[in-house]
Amino acid sequence: MAYTTINDPEAYFQTVIWTGNGSDDRSITLPGDTDLQPNMVWVKSRGNADWGRIVDSVRGATKTLIPGDTGNESTEADIIQAFESDGFQVGTDNNANRSSGTFVAWCWKESATAGFDIVSYTGNGSARTISHSLSAVPKFIFLKSRDNGASGWAVYHGANTSAPETDYLILSDTAATTDNSGYWNDTAPTSSVFSLGTLNDPNKASDNFIAYLFAEKQGFSKFGTYTGNGNADGPMVFTGFRPAWIMYKPSSAVDNWEIIDIKRTNAQLGNPKDELLYTNLDNAEGTDQTDRLDILSNGFKIRTGNNDYNGDGTSYIYMAFAEQPFVNSEGVPCNAR
Repeated sequence: MAYTTINDPEAYFQTVIWTGNGSDDRSITLPGDTDLQPNMVWVKSRGNADWGRIVDSVRGATKTLIPGDTGNESTEADIIQAFESDGFQVGTDNNANRSSGTFVAWCWKESATAGFDIVSYTGNGSARTISHSLSAVPKFIFLKSRDNGASGWAVYHGANTSAPETDYLILSDTAATTDNSGYWNDTAPTSSVFSLGTLNDPNKASDNFIAYLFAEKQGFSKFGTYTGNGNADGPMVFTGFRPAWIMYKPSSAVDNWEIIDIKRTNAQLGNPKDELLYTNLDNAEGTDQTDRLDILSNGFKIRTGNNDYNGDGTSYIYMAFAEQPFVNSEGVPCNAR
């Protein structure tokens, strides 16, 4: 039995936290035992109400997009200045290195092995397909026009509904899932292409776009759904690994996108986890709802009836990446936190 295809998740995903010092050309080294030169970095202030930024190696380190905003791409030379062999370099900008400020960055390596591909394309306004290099069916896609300040971040999630190719979500918005063929042309992605409709958000003619595509990899990533029950003994969500990072949103209700990871806590080895950040808001890190969830060896367990992620009868989508597979390729199990 193949328990996992990736024994070392740190080779493909890591989270790093740091305190700013205001100095230029500062190297931020990733904390894992394995070096990782990231191809995508999502950086966010924890202590201040500043927008997060996404940079990638396809567009270049200084080219930023804000996941919580509809704005077009900006050149910001002093946020993420360069990708390094085990991390990245930050400059003097307050969004990444404010003196005494606290920060987090989530870092992914582009690799078909890990199920992550970055695709750049130019819109044409017509229904079409775009090639990717995953050699597997994408289960999670988010994309943005680099040129159009009025466009949102279109999201495809393979477990969103019974026919996810007919529906979309917006990463920069709280709206519930909506049916519209203008996003994915009512056509499911394949192991070689994903489909686009005619709307401006995913395919405005002559706009430059960037798309981030993820395929599920057993023991490393999971893009699933669960239904809330509205009480503190919430659902146990099986992922097949001990999660390092979880992003979730009510898909059937209006509410925020929220992120929890294992690094942003004063008790990193303990449960429950409650330190959250939002994708669609510039808020500082919050702990407004205590005892949100427990990180388990094979998934996560909801510990509150809060509507953000456990409303009675509400459907939720989630995206999760591993700290450690539940069982490695040698059959050795991991521990709970």
